[in-house]
Amino acid sequence: QVQLVESGGGLVQAGGSLRLSCAASGRTSTSYAVAWFRQAPGKEREFVTAITWSGGSTFYADSVLGRFTISRDLAKNTVYLQMNSLLPEDTALYYCAARSAARVPYYYTRTSEYDYWGQGTQVTVSS
Repeated sequence: QVQLVESGGGLVQAGGSLRLSCAASGRTSTSYAVAWFRQAPGKEREFVTAITWSGGSTFYADSVLGRFTISRDLAKNTVYLQMNSLLPEDTALYYCAARSAARVPYYYTRTSEYDYWGQGTQVTVSS
């Protein structure tokens, strides 16, 4: 079992930045890929970005490409999501998810591909 705890959310003006963190605990000795998803009110949970265990490969949704950056610190068992040039449409509850495998799943945008989820951290971008 892997437990995930997100932090770093908050209220920011459009054009601003935030950095989210996803701290893992439990069976962190096993390799796992990590992704960020988000869910706005009344909408389905959508994929944002993912990273392999080694950090060598990353994947992004078109809507955040060039603005968001995912990274990980294996020593700290933490994954980060740096969000720049935030837009009001980025407002959502952001979830961290992990898969018990070193590689990101083939269908990495699907929520069903991930084994563990955090509780989420709210990001609100004002216009």
